[in-house]
Amino acid sequence: MFPFLSVLFPQQSGLYEYKIFGGLTECPPELCADVYMDLEYRKQWDQYVKELCEKTCNGKRIIYWEVKYPFPLSNRDYVYIREQRNIDVDGRKIWVALAKSVSLPECPVNPGIIRVEGYEQSLVIESDGKTGSKVYMYYFDNPGGMIPSWLVNWAAKSGVPAFLKDMQRACLNYCKKT
Repeated sequence: MFPFLSVLFPQQSGLYEYKIFGGLTECPPELCADVYMDLEYRKQWDQYVKELCEKTCNGKRIIYWEVKYPFPLSNRDYVYIREQRNIDVDGRKIWVALAKSVSLPECPVNPGIIRVEGYEQSLVIESDGKTGSKVYMYYFDNPGGMIPSWLVNWAAKSGVPAFLKDMQRACLNYCKKT
């Protein structure tokens, strides 16, 4: 994995956007996209997943995702739509996954869990020209409630960067699985 940069950009609301640039060596882009889109497999490699599944609500295919938060904070959950596209830009094959929260009355908030209403994520993956991938991710959410500064600092310094390392391990194990 080549060095990557995780940067926080404060918004006027006091919330943060995360932008990540990185690389996954020995993980081809198609494999990275498959691992990222495989919800069942993510339950195995992402330690923060409490629940993750695809549902149909009001005729729309949505994803329900409950994320474990450290005690004494309440878990957060997300209801969102997601789409993946493979595009060709001047002969470069690029995998794009987009996700955005939706509000559906058919998917009520569970007691004791805080619903993340504002969530957006964009993931772009392309070949690094060798055996790996270059990855760009934009991530924003409004986690609701009071999030202590120690948790924000942990996310910026450790949690968000660790995601790429976890994904690389998941890709290498996915190869063995298939």
